[in-house]
Amino acid sequence: MPATPLEPTAPIRPRRVLILGAGGRHKTEDAIARGARRLGHAARVVDVAGLARRLGTLGLAVADRRARAFEPDLVLCTRHAHLLGMERLRALFAGRDAAVWYFDATPRAEVTALARLAGTLYVTYLAQVPAYQREVPVVRFLPQALDPGQDRPATRIPAAYRCDASFVGSGPFPHRWPLLRAVAAVCRLQIRGPGWRGAPGDLPVAGGEARGRAFAKVVAGAAVNLGANAVPAQDLDRASASNRMWKILGCGGFYLGQRVPDIEVCARDGEHCRWYASVEEAVAITRWALAEPERREEIAAAGRKHALAHHTYADRVRLLVEGRGYEIGERGTVSGER
Repeated sequence: MPATPLEPTAPIRPRRVLILGAGGRHKTEDAIARGARRLGHAARVVDVAGLARRLGTLGLAVADRRARAFEPDLVLCTRHAHLLGMERLRALFAGRDAAVWYFDATPRAEVTALARLAGTLYVTYLAQVPAYQREVPVVRFLPQALDPGQDRPATRIPAAYRCDASFVGSGPFPHRWPLLRAVAAVCRLQIRGPGWRGAPGDLPVAGGEARGRAFAKVVAGAAVNLGANAVPAQDLDRASASNRMWKILGCGGFYLGQRVPDIEVCARDGEHCRWYASVEEAVAITRWALAEPERREEIAAAGRKHALAHHTYADRVRLLVEGRGYEIGERGTVSGER
């Protein structure tokens, strides 16, 4: 099955793209802005979440002024934009294109309300499309991506990061524990991320959150970088994977993730990464990867090249600005919509 997204159908006129949500160098909102600028668009992130946290209602007024001062013609909201309030958002959307891009695997009421107001919703988990279509006029599938400026290989690997396998993700999701426990039983596994306090003692937690260059060091220090779904529904979610996948590929890591239907439209097994269908298969592939370092490194290099060529935030923003989604056909082919 092909793993190639759509090419643009026509030159894109420059837009003024406002991104409302959370701000910060390692946030997805900033990666979207950088992708938009690579395409020649003007882009600004307004940190609604941060301003609200620091300044309360005054911060929301500041966020509103910054948004209006930019004079956008396209407003893209992430989940935290709902903090601005529906009245402010309604006024901001008036006369402008507006959309919401939602990244998480679990639907949220505030996202539905926000998307209903904007009129268009992009989701990164394909199985969410039918549920939201009952509430939102236009719902499209748009996976996350890698940010070439942030997701790149580490040049120095501290000894503390060297291991056979690594996993970076949140802790309070027991669905992923059996996989991690099984891999830890056959090799040196390091687990990092928030929320692991109180996790079972046989899970080798090595540290907390790892972002930016720290994440790149984790990836470079491990022979195998694992993907492990948080909830059972993700195991069957067609053509969908956590953003962890794109970041690992961008950082040059060998990625081993959960196989779901049509996932090879994103990356092909044995060419760009490896996919497992069970805990037992994940353990077997981990053993194979540790025994075949040259082949493992070839796959990791091909995965990074593929992701940089087809799966950056600039690629996603191009589709979004054109009013298209990353559409998966019945036989796993990639097509777009107008």
